Amino acid sequence: MTVLSDTRVAGSNEAEASAATGTTARVWEALRTVRDPELDADVVSLDFVGSCSVSDDGVAHVSLRLPTYFCAPNFAFLMVADAHDAVSAVAGVGTADVTLADHFASDAINAGVAARAGFVGSMAGTEVGEAVAELDDLRRTFTERALMAGTDLVVRPLVRAGATPEQVAAMTLADAPDSADLHRLRARRRELGIPADDGDPLVVDPSGATVGVEALPLHLRKARSYQVGVDANTSICRGQLAARYGV
Repeated sequence: MTVLSDTRVAGSNEAEASAATGTTARVWEALRTVRDPELDADVVSLDFVGSCSVSDDGVAHVSLRLPTYFCAPNFAFLMVADAHDAVSAVAGVGTADVTLADHFASDAINAGVAARAGFVGSMAGTEVGEAVAELDDLRRTFTERALMAGTDLVVRPLVRAGATPEQVAAMTLADAPDSADLHRLRARRRELGIPADDGDPLVVDPSGATVGVEALPLHLRKARSYQVGVDANTSICRGQLAARYGV
């Protein structure tokens, strides 16, 4: 079996993704849709892709890597399963071979994802331990946290620029300056089933309810705390990944 392109990462996933062409480039772009649920960042920007290659018979081989051997298996499973789904949908890919390397639950996760067994089925009878439920609730919880953190990123510059609580509470999404943070906030709202059109309120809680002026200060403090947590965890993970893999 001849490998047409083998992008074995030695530092920056971004550089490897930029250099890729054809089907391999499309696989890299698909991996950008796969997020670490806790960090709300994609596996490419986080350098979580250990290798990516596409063979001449349409098999996409992707190996993921994580900052530590003991990263939470539920988060790891979500990333591997999401990557498998994303890569499988790429034009030109006939088979997706997506695995996790150097992790205490690698065997269980890799076998379960390949068999489309779900998290509970993947963990059943393994040394990792039994799982009592699938991960839909966990995914939603962290998407809600991403919504809160994203609110901080979009609203805090408005407050710094002088917007009053009354003004912020009355704003719609169209009132916020266009930015990558705003696009991401809209995306997280849509994932949660919360309206995200221009005329919809800028600040809502994770249930989609509008946050009024009286509740706004506390809501924004909570949003800030979530973003601070994301920043701290991202910094720690990047440092651990660099120490582990020398990237």
